[in-house]
Amino acid sequence: MTGRFLATYHVRAASGTIGARAQAIAVEQSVEMPLEAIEAPEVLRDIVGQVADIVDLGGGVFAVRIALAIATIGGDAAQLLNMLFGNTSLHDDVVLVDVEIPPEFAAAFGGPRHGIAGLRRRAAAEGRALTCSALKPQGLSVNQLAALAARFAAGGVDFIKDDHGLADQAYSPFAERLRACARALRGQATHYVPSLSGRLDAMRSQIVLAREEGIDTVLIAPLLAGFSTLQALAAEFPDIALLAHPSFGGASRVAPDLLFGKLFRLLGADAVIFPTHGGRFGYTAETCRRLARVARAPLCGLRPALPVPAGGMALARVPEILDFYGPDTMLLIGGSLLAAREHLTAETAAFTSRVAAHSYR
Repeated sequence: MTGRFLATYHVRAASGTIGARAQAIAVEQSVEMPLEAIEAPEVLRDIVGQVADIVDLGGGVFAVRIALAIATIGGDAAQLLNMLFGNTSLHDDVVLVDVEIPPEFAAAFGGPRHGIAGLRRRAAAEGRALTCSALKPQGLSVNQLAALAARFAAGGVDFIKDDHGLADQAYSPFAERLRACARALRGQATHYVPSLSGRLDAMRSQIVLAREEGIDTVLIAPLLAGFSTLQALAAEFPDIALLAHPSFGGASRVAPDLLFGKLFRLLGADAVIFPTHGGRFGYTAETCRRLARVARAPLCGLRPALPVPAGGMALARVPEILDFYGPDTMLLIGGSLLAAREHLTAETAAFTSRVAAHSYR
């Protein structure tokens, strides 16, 4: 791949130093060495990062756009992240806020294999938002989790995912949990979404087992599993939809709309979970609006990814959340439904009915 792509950083600096700071980022994110030590003219011409522009945002913050060489990526997801924000992520005065995706990246990484339309087909849901809940807490037995799944399904929820903390623990081994939950939902419209964990080979085996049980959607945490793992699984199992969890997403200074809405999507996530405003986490309404827009916006011919707002949502907020995000959304409510205890199925039915009946503003 030839040519360049643009990465945008927000940098805290004094106005008199921002030019040198921007140039230092361009070098750090490309060749990582003094330019005077480079003898090859083609490296200086084609590989060294170039400062495209600098915009003063006020308050001592500048938007710096760096043109990076497409050739440095090599079609690898981890290398993409490395070249975007490898060493520079170690500097606490810089935030990576955007990447302009060139068509070459779209072709190399492929984006969602199913996206919004594919998930709608799985749920047989047109014209409304999709619904999802979660099996929790950790520590329950396989049979207890399967019984919970059946109660959620009786309430009509579209997808039931494992809590992202469920892995292959002794109290709930992956294979046993998967078979039990698949059996509990057999004949139901609800889709079970098991959580992948372990090394890449283990995840491959887990997907094969899921496929044997008729499961077509799985959960993965790309920042824990690795970007290259997400890329590999999307390419190797194109019939399986990937729901991406944001765990560890706050451990780096990457804008959430870029990380979850654009990069997860680029690498193959069909749906992206993120913490919505007003819940347990501190995202603003504007951040959430921007993230959902980026996930669904046209991007080099890639399928749109489904935004999945979550993180402390209550049933009472469903109309507000639906009006905010629109119908091309999956609402994920877990803890507040489980708090209904013996009334879990009725509370889930109220959730799904409210979503189905909503008239959007």
